Amino acid sequence: MNLTERDQKYLWHPYTQHKTASLPIAIKRGDGALLWDEKGKEYIDAIASWWVNPYGHSNKFIADAIYKQLTTLEHVLFGGFTHEPAVILAEKLMEILPKNQQKIFFSDNGSTAVEVAIKVALQYFFNKGEKKTTIIAFENAFHGDTFAAMAASGISFYTQAFQGMFIDVARIPVPLKGQEQASFTALREVIKNNNCAGFIFEPLVQGAAGMVMYEPQSLDELIKICQENKVLTIADEVMTGFGKTGKTFATDYLFEKPDMICLSKALTGGTIPMAITTFTQEIFEAFYDEDINKALFHGHTFTANPTGCAAALASLELLQSSEMQDNLARINQSHLDFQKHIESHPKVATTRVLGVIFALEIKTENTESYYGTLRNKLYNYFIENGLILRPVGNIVYILPPYIISFEQLQKVYEVVEKAFEIV
Repeated sequence: MNLTERDQKYLWHPYTQHKTASLPIAIKRGDGALLWDEKGKEYIDAIASWWVNPYGHSNKFIADAIYKQLTTLEHVLFGGFTHEPAVILAEKLMEILPKNQQKIFFSDNGSTAVEVAIKVALQYFFNKGEKKTTIIAFENAFHGDTFAAMAASGISFYTQAFQGMFIDVARIPVPLKGQEQASFTALREVIKNNNCAGFIFEPLVQGAAGMVMYEPQSLDELIKICQENKVLTIADEVMTGFGKTGKTFATDYLFEKPDMICLSKALTGGTIPMAITTFTQEIFEAFYDEDINKALFHGHTFTANPTGCAAALASLELLQSSEMQDNLARINQSHLDFQKHIESHPKVATTRVLGVIFALEIKTENTESYYGTLRNKLYNYFIENGLILRPVGNIVYILPPYIISFEQLQKVYEVVEKAFEIV
């Protein structure tokens, strides 16, 4: 039996209806922006394996850092202990995070980074003797699959089986162009009518919703409204962080800074699961007390794993290199050139670009479901043509590794354009 056949005996894959889904593709190795399956077929990984792998597969620089750490200290519990990789990583992050961020809490993945932030927002007010139980989130948001993160998410088919079991969440519309005032008004109304602890948002780009983009000025206004009403703000930078939007963090585009930031995915360059939630000093001080009950009782077995910290430090070094910064600019320009070429295509409804993120919406007569017929046709077409892309309904997006070559990126564009023939 080949790997795919052996896989079917025991494995349960994410976001998969196994009765109707195609068999998974067995990947044997990767190098740079490329992956090869067990039959030797080559694929361009045009979404950096769910946005985690900006520096390419089998990156030797990160691998060497991991190996060196493994031969020194692979792991030690973080309850009552510390270690140099965690301390250095915290110091390095503080150099590049918004200046109001002063404390770092480690967890395991994007969902748990969000889970920590939501728990902190709720307990912050509890510790102060105030009852605030509502979290504000955007419509069509996606923040993860653990319970609080899922509650804050707005994509219904992910969450419909759990309705009635969630924390209180109130939704407001995304401040898209021409709809900003409706978003501002909705936020004020929600705050007026609820005891709101926090507002969580994907800054500037809603990833799982189809790379929906909105302007920094609108987010600044929403954060100001929250500040005026003592509502904590949480920037979910799990997808947008570490260069994706053209700046190190999407919040670097803002004048108003969030109270908390959630980080994961590209944090370790796609090597070891790790996440971070950062906080202002004011938030930390609400938990700093003689009363043990005011502590944040949250933790993970692999919190601040030294090997993961070493991978993150190597990833940060790569991100800050002049070569990688040039790559970000090169990909952005290529996206803009392709946008100019494709935006007038008769089958293209809209296009959008921010940093290394490109998205286009295909014109359709009917509303396309997230995993609908068109999406599946497109996905299979891309796979047949050696391209890993995961359309969202009728939206095709490209978010490649930063090390993708010019020629590889041009092939991605060519295959995407040819895909219109099957629409």
